Parts: sequence; structure tokens; C-alpha cells
Amino acid sequence: MSGAVITGWGTALPEKVVTNAEFEARLDTTDEWIVERTGIRERRFGGTTSSLAVEAGAAAITKAGLSPSDIDLLVLSTTTPDKTVPATSSTVHAQLGCRGAAFDLNAACAGYVYAMVAADAMLNAGIGFERALVIGSDTLSAITDMEDRSTAVLFADGAGAAVLERRDGAAPLILASDLGLDGSLLPILYCDHGGFMKMEGREVFRRAVRATVDSTAKVLAEANVAASDIALFVPHQANQRIIDAMVQRLGIPAERSALVLEKTGNTSSASIPLALADAADAGRLSDGDLILFSGFGAGMTWASAVVRWGQ
Repeated sequence: MSGAVITGWGTALPEKVVTNAEFEARLDTTDEWIVERTGIRERRFGGTTSSLAVEAGAAAITKAGLSPSDIDLLVLSTTTPDKTVPATSSTVHAQLGCRGAAFDLNAACAGYVYAMVAADAMLNAGIGFERALVIGSDTLSAITDMEDRSTAVLFADGAGAAVLERRDGAAPLILASDLGLDGSLLPILYCDHGGFMKMEGREVFRRAVRATVDSTAKVLAEANVAASDIALFVPHQANQRIIDAMVQRLGIPAERSALVLEKTGNTSSASIPLALADAADAGRLSDGDLILFSGFGAGMTWASAVVRWGQ
């Protein structure tokens, strides 16, 4: 029997901090309104998807005690690639100095969970992969209309990464997963080539809560664990009100959630690994702990997974 283990993690955030006061000064909004509706107080703008991915990936590799040449699979989750062609993972792969395979994956804000499930499956498929670097990196500020108060205050830039290593005799990393999509909901959140993000906020809220609660309930049942068994809940960092609704319906104490939304905003593919790294660095995880991941995004996509931390 073989399984995988998360052995390293890392993050990257641009230097430029954008506070709510900056939007308050030029848009019809207030800091109080933004915090009440979203939970966001500041966010980061800057960098490119590849540069942030390289920084986060390098930190994760170092944390794992490896060198880039030890990585033989790189999966980059992003919805804001540097170029149309080639995949941004090509740039990241080259700049880090990895070997083996690399590819981009776009499942919007649910993408990081998609990427973890894909990487774990490939590590355990017996096709020669031993160590995977899974990165979520997005620069949403580039596709956000800064004059639209409904979206400008939400979206931001960042990257997070984790190293997954296959280990003989290790228990499965992912106990259960659920990946889904309802393409009929595409019109409620999208961005055309060369355009800006368009969002029907109320409908996204309603659909997101329903989809993620159903999805997380499904993976808890498949993993044969209860909400009380979850040591850490790592949701997509989109909106505090959505997260509050999720934990209430799932019966997970709010203090068991990993949250970075207040200081990062919605970083799409980066939000889950940013929150996971923050919790891990704070010593909130121990070997054997169960983590519940849940993401949702444009498409409309959703993804949940129950993951065992450590050996």
C-alpha cells in the first residue's frame, strides 16, 4: 500500500497593500460596509501569476527539505494565466528548475482542491511520479474593474503551494473527495477575454452555500467521519458571510476554521493554500488530524475533500 503526505507548504503575496480606505476615498462605499458584507479589510495587488507561483513553490520545496529537481510533477491551478499559450506552469517549471511533467488546471476558485485530487491520484497511479508540487496562483486584480464597487473590493492577488510526496506504507492522503460543476450557472460569474469580472452577487451567495454544504456533507459521509471529527475546516476565502453560513449548517465550530480573508481578499486558486499554510505555520495541525477542504467558483465549480494531515 502507498499513500501521499504533505511535506511542505509556502505562500506569496504582493508587497502592495490596498486597504478599504482607498476604495472609500473614490467609490460609493465605506470601510464599514465592506467589512460587514465581506469580512475583508485589506488585500494585495501586484506581481504576475508565474512570479507569485514561483515564490510560493520555492518556499514549499524548501519547507519539504527538497530541491526543485526532486519534483517530478507540477500542477498549477490558475484562472489568470500569464499567456494564452503556453501554460503558465511551463514558466514556473523552468524558473524553479523542476523535472518531469507540468500542466495548468482551471476550475476557478475550486481549482486548488481539483489540483490536489489530481496530483494525489497521479502519485498513486503507479505511473512513475513520486513528488508533486501543487500551486494555486491568481492575479485577479488584472481582470477586475476597479470602478465597480461590487467586485473591486473583493478580488486580489496571491499564491500558495504544497508538496505532496508518495510514501510506501503511508495511509491515503485524501479519504474522500467530491468534484462538481453546473455549467448552466456560468452567467452568474464570468470574465470574457479582454474584459472584467461580472458577478451576480446574491445568486453566487445562494448557490455557493447550497453547493458547498451538499458537497462537504457528501465527503464527510464517504469518509465515514462526522463534522466533530474535523480538526480544521479550510474553505475558499471568498466572503465571510458565506463561510459563516457554511460552518453553521455543517455544525463545525467557527474556531476550527482557517481564515485569512480579512487580509488577503478573494485570491481564487490561492485562497485555500494560503489559509492552510497560515494554520500550519501557527501550529494548529498535528499528525493524524483531519482537514476538510471546500471550494467553489465560476463555472459554477465546486470541490470538497477530507484530507489526513501528517503520517
